[in-house]
Amino acid sequence: MSLIELFALSAVVFGLAGTIKGLVGIGLPTAAISLLTLTVEPRVAIALTLAPMVVSNAWQVWQAGDIGPALRRYWVFAAVLAVSIFATVSMAAEVSDRVIFLALGVSIVAFSIVNLRFDAPALPDRFDRAGQVVFGGISGLLGGLSGVWGPPQVIYLAARRVPKDEFVRATGMLIFIGSLPLSAGYVMEGLLTAELAMMSVFLIVPTLLGFAMGARVRARLSNARFRRVLLYVFLLLGLNLLRKGVF
Repeated sequence: MSLIELFALSAVVFGLAGTIKGLVGIGLPTAAISLLTLTVEPRVAIALTLAPMVVSNAWQVWQAGDIGPALRRYWVFAAVLAVSIFATVSMAAEVSDRVIFLALGVSIVAFSIVNLRFDAPALPDRFDRAGQVVFGGISGLLGGLSGVWGPPQVIYLAARRVPKDEFVRATGMLIFIGSLPLSAGYVMEGLLTAELAMMSVFLIVPTLLGFAMGARVRARLSNARFRRVLLYVFLLLGLNLLRKGVF
């Protein structure tokens, strides 16, 4: 596939992924990486996602506002996440595609199941620090390998029974923080070439256009059924990635 063909394909995928995120709130990396890996190598898919992921979540954090209290409350999770992602990226440079497909499959299947069915038991205040360490570490391990670390993060926040506004704020903050060491690691390991970096920056445009379009449509219709159907589609995509990792 030529660079022009790759960019054209990616622009369509990121426009769609941005629209999905704006419409139903599903994570951009989950949508973009799961779709791109149908046709391109997983490290390329993750590399292309970096700039749109950083910018879209920085925008989400800025829109949510009042980030100071969230950072003070979840700094342990953020620190463990950042360190473990950075440490795990070096593994992504050396392991086989099968391992990355398995990590992607686990992340996306877990993401789908968590959003479809999971009701996490409450995590008491006295176990919060330990919970941040455990879930931050699991998130970082999956994130460094697959570029998707939403499921453990969602489980932790659900277990803490956080209000909706805080959930949105904390999610955007933790994804933004995790995307920085992931990007740095990809640069240091040579996985983000100059061509892929430039393409990733250009893909910010269709991502934000799609996000704006999805947000406008969301204001006009009930999206619960669409969200559910989409999660089942992601579940099938994740199972296919697991299949590719095993066979």
